[in-house]
Amino acid sequence: MRILGIDPGSQRTGIGIIDVDGAGRVRHVHHQPLLLLGEGGFADRLKRLLHGLAALIEEFRPQEVAIEQVFVGRSADSALKLGQARGAAISAVVLRDLPVSEYAAREVKLAVVGTGAADKAQIQHMVAAMLGLTGKVQADAADALAIALTHAHVRATAQRLGVDARLAWSRK
Repeated sequence: MRILGIDPGSQRTGIGIIDVDGAGRVRHVHHQPLLLLGEGGFADRLKRLLHGLAALIEEFRPQEVAIEQVFVGRSADSALKLGQARGAAISAVVLRDLPVSEYAAREVKLAVVGTGAADKAQIQHMVAAMLGLTGKVQADAADALAIALTHAHVRATAQRLGVDARLAWSRK
């Protein structure tokens, strides 16, 4: 199973791709920050996001996608832009008929580091350790890999329990 993890952003979107075998072992495939800044306005950034994700999906052929939910921070304007970038990313994925699972930042931190209050450095360290990567992984790409790893863990747990992966993490 190939999983694409997406950490949406309006300036940079983190991309992380892993493979998971039948025994639950994970293997790093690709990671990068998708840089969206450049000529033009915000609409041009969304266009770069759509085209960039389309190219990565075409190249790496993921079978499932995991994306981080929007965290509303200090600024309403930032949250709105983040939501629009997230919507563009989801659109790029669903237009290719890929299933999407969503995870809150605290859930990702809990799954990868063991605490929902982990900081960026802890996530970067654990992602590198779990995937056998050397050197420091760029923060947005590390977050995207963490999201993909979270989905892999949730999928494995769901399969063991015999439930739908979308229900495995739900507290409803």
